Amino acid sequence: MSAAPFRSSTSRRATSTENIDIFDEDNQALETVRDVWLERGLCTRPADRSTAESAVAQLYRRSGLPKPEFVWVQSPSAGSDLIAAEGLSNKMSFDGTGLDCACGHIASMFSASRRRMNARIERRSIDWQIERWKMERRAFGGVGASVSEGSDQRGSTQRGSTQRRVNPARIIRSAIWESLHTTLFDGVAAAIRTMSTPVAGGVTWYGQQDAHRIAYYDTCHRYGLATFRSEDRELLDVQTALADSTGWWWAFDDVCIMAERPRVLHSERIPGSARGERRLHHSDSPALEFADGTKAFVLHGAIVPDWVVLDPTAERIAHERNVEIRRCAIERIGWDSYIELAGLTLVDQADDPGNVGCLLQLHASPEGWGRSGRILLAVNGSFERDGHRRRYGLHVPGWFTSALDAAGWTYGITGADYSRLVRRT
Repeated sequence: MSAAPFRSSTSRRATSTENIDIFDEDNQALETVRDVWLERGLCTRPADRSTAESAVAQLYRRSGLPKPEFVWVQSPSAGSDLIAAEGLSNKMSFDGTGLDCACGHIASMFSASRRRMNARIERRSIDWQIERWKMERRAFGGVGASVSEGSDQRGSTQRGSTQRRVNPARIIRSAIWESLHTTLFDGVAAAIRTMSTPVAGGVTWYGQQDAHRIAYYDTCHRYGLATFRSEDRELLDVQTALADSTGWWWAFDDVCIMAERPRVLHSERIPGSARGERRLHHSDSPALEFADGTKAFVLHGAIVPDWVVLDPTAERIAHERNVEIRRCAIERIGWDSYIELAGLTLVDQADDPGNVGCLLQLHASPEGWGRSGRILLAVNGSFERDGHRRRYGLHVPGWFTSALDAAGWTYGITGADYSRLVRRT
């Protein structure tokens, strides 16, 4: 079976190399490539089961294994439950080099391919920078060329010198791998893991959430940063097909468990993100949900129990021991409402000298929080992306009776020093 039919025409259009300068750290084309792969990673369409099964069957064949039986489940959680119930992970064996089973052979194949591709990227990256340096040297008459004070040529030379120091592979890794990893692996896949039974000793592939590493190597190849061996290009095609067609999957000797993609996925741009990173978020319903009802509630990237979103109360907040969940629940109902509902006692308040027009309020911690102390309520010194300033509470030691002293303590200074601030962030 050839891997060639797996290649997406969308990917080809998005990664055109025409008029691309790989040394340009603000390359618009890389953003387009990233967005194509991001769409794959956040896709909620039903899995393309035929394409996914064909891709996995090819991986088995390349590993010298017969085509497995495919079992489809509605969610990764259902997949991990099935693996545990059938004892599939317990049937794997180890030899002197690692897992002697389908997942071990496939993982080793991927690992060897990545090592080969990394080596070629590194060699080509060094060669490319040398070629760039030689080209610029010829363009400006060599090292000893005379360039007039303030000329455009001198500025161009200085910019070129800076660009030569930038590894083009590093630019692609930052724009593609790191951005997608933050959104898909650290964000979406992490939330799915909290809903799933841990699979002891097993190897899980994340399908669409594996997009970060696939996109990186594919982009390096398409931009001409490296030329890979045919077997590595074909493996990239297979992995692209899987990222484009399915969610999580697990390989065993005779059976492969394949999970559907989520049917609901809500996300938002991470404030201040430079590379388009996103995080899961929905303020009124699950941010992530599968067809079997498995779901995750997430507020601005923080995974929380359902009550935080659906029915936050002062009583539930008082009994919650996780500080992050407690913070999310309070912000869900608003600090003013929470202060009233919880009956917090105001200890002190003062104008915030580093944030003109805003108050610092020091409250006694409510009973049931598990530790004594105070809550310093402040307003963020900078605006969020939606134009609002976030109000937040900080836990400070119980000996404070002055809001200014408590605010200074959070910065490691005295209240008197804090009062002389012109502006804080």
